[in-house]
This record gives sequence, C-alpha cells and structure tokens, in this order.
Amino acid sequence: MTPLPKYLQSLQGFFLIMSFVLGTAVGSFANVCISRWPAGLSIVKPRSRCPKCMNEIPWFDNIPLLSWVLLRAKCRNCDLPISIIYPTVELITGLLFLAAYWRFGYSPATPVYMALCAAMVIITFQDLADWTIPDEITLPGLPFGIALSLAGMYWGEASGLRVQSVFDALLGALIGGGILFLLDRITVLLLKKPGMGMGDVKLLAMLGAFLGWKGTLGTLMMASVIGSFVGISVLLYYRKRGDATESAPVQPEAEKAAKKDAADPDEEITLEGHYLPFGPYLAVAGIIYLFFGPELINWYVAALSPSSSVMVIR
Repeated sequence: MTPLPKYLQSLQGFFLIMSFVLGTAVGSFANVCISRWPAGLSIVKPRSRCPKCMNEIPWFDNIPLLSWVLLRAKCRNCDLPISIIYPTVELITGLLFLAAYWRFGYSPATPVYMALCAAMVIITFQDLADWTIPDEITLPGLPFGIALSLAGMYWGEASGLRVQSVFDALLGALIGGGILFLLDRITVLLLKKPGMGMGDVKLLAMLGAFLGWKGTLGTLMMASVIGSFVGISVLLYYRKRGDATESAPVQPEAEKAAKKDAADPDEEITLEGHYLPFGPYLAVAGIIYLFFGPELINWYVAALSPSSSVMVIR
C-alpha cells in the first residue's frame, strides 16, 4: 500500500469509508449495465425504473444498500419484491473499492483498479444471468490496458501498476486471447461443439493487457481450478439429489428425440446445452491475481524449490 502524504495521514479512515461509499454508488450503476446491456438498451436514459411496474425510482429510493433495507426489499409503487442481486452487486463493488484502496493506496493505480474491479463485477453477473460478456467493457478495455502500460513505464514503481512494460501488456493480451481461441477451435474440431465463447477470449485478452503475461497464465490457472471445484461440487450435489429421488419414467417422445439426436452426426453447433459460463471464473481469478498474484506465485515457486534462491515477482 502506497502511504499517504503526511498532511493527509489523518484522513486515512475517511478515504477508506469514501472508497466503500463510492463503490456502492458505482455498484448501483453496474446494476443498470447488467440489466440493460443484454437488451441493447441505453444505460443513460431513461432513469432507473422498477423492473416489475416500470415506474421511475426516485432518488431517495435509489440510495445504494440503504434503500433496499428501508423498503424491506420491495418496490414502493407496486409492493413487489426487489431481487437481492441488486444490493449484492452494490455490496461486492463497495468492498472491492475498499480493498483496492487498501491494497494500492495513494497511487495512480487505485482508481484504475477500482474501475477494473467494477468491470469484473458487471461481467460476472451479466454472464451468469444472460450468458454474455459485454463488448462494451472488453473491446475498449483491451487498448486501454495496453495504453496504461505506458503510464507504468513513465512512473515506474510509483504508479503502483502491475504492468510497467508495453511488451508485457501486448504479450499478455496475445497469450490470453490466443490460448482460449485455440481451445475453442480445437473443441469445435474434435467435439463438434463450442468450447470457449468469444466473450471469454476477449475477456482474458483484456485481463492480459492489465496484468501482463504472468497475470494471464496465473488467472487462467486459478479460473480453471475454481471452475473445476464449482463444477464438481454442482455435479456431486445433483447426483446426490438424484439418488435420493426416483427417476421419472422416460416418455416415448423423449426416447425418439434422444435417438434422433444420437443418430445425427451433423448436429448444428449451438450454445444451447453446451455452454458453461467461464467468464465469472476468469473475472474472480483476475481479481485474485490483481490483489495477491505476485505473492501467490512467489509462494508457489518457493514451495516447489524451498532450498533454492527464488526471483521475487512484483
């Protein structure tokens, strides 16, 4: 954490609180993006509305976290429930902003990584809800991450940025996008179904621009581990649930459809029935690497070679 100048040190607590408050406000805007981008709607107009009755929400009912609690999770107009997803997004974003300030302190990296955390929150919840990763984030985020490396080169360690070389940013973007693109092509070729969505390709390329090539590989490894753990847990849950209940008898129509699908080698490649959102795992892993990546890598390398000297990664 970059320390505050002496004349601002007495305001450390205030800056921590304001980081959280700012994060919740950005989280409220993130909810708008998550709900409107998949539908192709503007995130500027109209003002925030209740998704049930479509009435505009007044400012005093749109205070992050607080309004949801005071209204008892219901719309003032229609009295229908408001999803817990809304305050969850606000809370997570607020905590990430607080963590970003705590980790990177009084440095140019702090607002940059706050914005990156907010982007990862939007990507996570939109991919979970709609199976899409917004190009509105990844397409401008990729060149911005590369351009940001120039600031890292200029300010050096004082910038607090993870990437301080244009070559590192370019290589990270190339490796990130290239690995997932190749995996997708290989899956299509061998299994005749989509492997990785192009949204995942663009997401990891963007993260590579922000985190460098080491961050790209670290993010991909952690995302794979997290995804495997979650996938196996879900599989075991449904298997256990299935063992506890009797299987429903297969209807003749279902049998015919199953035979038809099995006998059709030229089945059209679609996302339905094949796609498992990988974006949330990439986003979570990217955030983990952002805060703890170099330390985790150094710990891992040291654990593999405890008796040898290890080059410290920043």
